[in-house]
Amino acid sequence: MAQADGVPLPDAAPSCVSKLVLLGSGSVGKSSLVLRYVKGDFKSVLPTVGCAFFTKVVAVGNVALKLEIWDTAGQEKYHSVCHLYFRGAQVAMLVYDVTRKESFLRAQQWLEDLEKELQPGEIVVALVGNKTDLEEKRQEGKEFAESRGLLFMETSARLNHQVSEIFSAVAQELLQRDMARLGSSPLGNSGAMRLNQAPTRRTKCCSH
Repeated sequence: MAQADGVPLPDAAPSCVSKLVLLGSGSVGKSSLVLRYVKGDFKSVLPTVGCAFFTKVVAVGNVALKLEIWDTAGQEKYHSVCHLYFRGAQVAMLVYDVTRKESFLRAQQWLEDLEKELQPGEIVVALVGNKTDLEEKRQEGKEFAESRGLLFMETSARLNHQVSEIFSAVAQELLQRDMARLGSSPLGNSGAMRLNQAPTRRTKCCSH
């Protein structure tokens, strides 16, 4: 089994399974991020209706982790439906477009929604600023992420910039929390800002 963190293992039998949900406004690039990560491809896609589902098995240290990725629709009419998908998730990625302030504000609203239904530290939360290939009117999320204890990374699905890195970072955070809870050794550093270190509930990671 490959040992490098975040290396895809499409044929490996996973020892852990975790649910990851992407939340954010329409047209911020959630689907493009997932397609780039899962299939290594970038193309224009139609708006997601309801939710799309993908899976990816990656290596984190010596653990094969299967991510069940739920790509939710960004249109307001699907807002209540999206709430159903983040229940039971171990990871939430709040995605915004770095050129659209309203999408950055919407990501903050999603964080508030998560905080209303979940206990602090119950899931890994990452703020993802997508479309860094478009620099005009940049919305900087680093300061907000620091203030709320979130993982943070800026990405470009078009340029394949830090796409695998953000998924690898949240996967590693999941396993580090699980190992810390059980008193095992941590797995090492990820490529993201490691800020939200609170222990979480027992996930479906069960390799320990």
